[in-house]
Amino acid sequence: MSIDLRVKHDLESRRRAVELFDAGVGCKPAAEALSVPRETVREWQWVYRAFGSEALLSMGGKQSRYTFEQRVAAASAVVDGGMAKADAMAEFGIRSKSPLERWCRLYREGGGRGAAARPTGEAEGSRSNPGPHPRAGGRGA
Repeated sequence: MSIDLRVKHDLESRRRAVELFDAGVGCKPAAEALSVPRETVREWQWVYRAFGSEALLSMGGKQSRYTFEQRVAAASAVVDGGMAKADAMAEFGIRSKSPLERWCRLYREGGGRGAAARPTGEAEGSRSNPGPHPRAGGRGA
């Protein structure tokens, strides 16, 4: 049986969070009632406000992929247009605040090309230097 390790909080916690949000409970009291970190509950609240309870309850599945146009348009709407992040998430179908915040930061730094930047998975300068081996050409060679 495989377990999705990305899902840190069970469905029941998110169901209870929906009930609390429906009742108008804020992040801090909800976090205390659920015994969940406040930042996690804040993220749930963003998703709840932008997409509703169904999206919050279906969280934890496959990560979404966003097109170049979506990333640039969403970042531009927030940075240049002053749109609220929750509104941009709803309008552009972005399921998490984290990528939107990253795109906005990159957009401020490099414009449209910056918002489209995607990490390659390898830090710059992390490749090994294929120079001569320390023992090559030395003693005992």
